[in-house]
Amino acid sequence: MSHDLNKRTRVRKKRAFRVRKKVRGTAERPRLSVHKTIKHIGAQLIDDENGVTLAMFSTLSKEATGQKKSKDGARFVGQKIAELAKGKKIGSIVFDRGRFKYHGLVAALAEGARDGGLKF
Repeated sequence: MSHDLNKRTRVRKKRAFRVRKKVRGTAERPRLSVHKTIKHIGAQLIDDENGVTLAMFSTLSKEATGQKKSKDGARFVGQKIAELAKGKKIGSIVFDRGRFKYHGLVAALAEGARDGGLKF
């Protein structure tokens, strides 16, 4: 059983690294990294050159009370991260879906970020 779990973890990490090797964030154009758990969805803007998280927002944030892991919640998180980016004078980003398919919640978050004014 533990052997299968280790294999699943290896496959997930491999998939994430395959996406990340092509995506690199800078101060002018940070990486928008998406993360999903069983109950929540979140996003962060990362400057990979300096190793700094510029902004983050998730359904766990105080402003997101009442939001849950749904397409509406993901779109809300995307719009909020776009607001935070605009506050830091960031208009263009690189999208990092991580190990998740660009489908469903991840696509809704990206759509919310685009609606908020971010360019991918």
